[in-house]
Amino acid sequence: MKYFLLFIFLTFSSTLFAQTINNHFKIYDVKKKKEISIDNIISDMKNADVLFFGEEHNDSIGHYLEIEIFKQLAEKFPQKTALTLEMFHTDIQLIINEYLDGLISEKNFIKDARAWENYQDYKPMIEYAKAHKLSVIGGNAAPRYSNAVTKSGLNALEKFPKPSLEFLPPLPIDTAVGRYQEKFNETLGGHNMGSMKIYQTQNLWDATMAWSIYKFNKAHNGIKILQVNGRFHSDEKLGTLAKLQHYNEKLKILNISAFSDESFNNPDWQKYNNLGDYIIITDPALKRSY
Repeated sequence: MKYFLLFIFLTFSSTLFAQTINNHFKIYDVKKKKEISIDNIISDMKNADVLFFGEEHNDSIGHYLEIEIFKQLAEKFPQKTALTLEMFHTDIQLIINEYLDGLISEKNFIKDARAWENYQDYKPMIEYAKAHKLSVIGGNAAPRYSNAVTKSGLNALEKFPKPSLEFLPPLPIDTAVGRYQEKFNETLGGHNMGSMKIYQTQNLWDATMAWSIYKFNKAHNGIKILQVNGRFHSDEKLGTLAKLQHYNEKLKILNISAFSDESFNNPDWQKYNNLGDYIIITDPALKRSY
């Protein structure tokens, strides 16, 4: 009897928690011009290959939605769902696999995989993948390559030995111009930073993540991929998303732009229509994850 009561309590608590969280985010379908639920996004993935989740790294509600979307994708497409992450690098894929296979401790995984300081925000997705034997791909360029580009430009990558190129996208890497470059300059206070090496580093990150997704998709046809990255990398279908489309123009890609906004109670959806297929606005009154 007590176990039955405990089950009822946990079920009720979980339901109540979900209902409470649901009051702190709103999802908008740009094409349909209406508010929708996570279920609608999952249904749309039937005809898509990759779903980008563009996050704000410290948005606690955004992180909750990431694991919910990952779970629902995996339930909708059993053993045909994978996760790619900006937060891990291509050169530590073996370590990710060792942890998912239960061969190393979490402590060693966090240390050796150079996990971000806010790893706890992404841990639920990693643990879900581990429990359900789903692939997780470290998508980003290792810091040593990023530092080389920031110091000497993208041409510096061509000096690395052949084994190093295994962790990088095909060279040379194009530097994006136009709207993406304008946005990058705007984030730096409107200064013209386009010729500086830091923008080339941004392009390295985009190309590496896109190439990681491309390679996994090519090797695992039919797998639905959830890519999680900072939203600058995929807003307006630029950055990583544009690079991925360049590598394979036939891929069907959907993207989410999720962010906290003061307009939460009465959002001007038209203001955000260009950001993605789905816009998620989260409650700015809630505490950030860090």
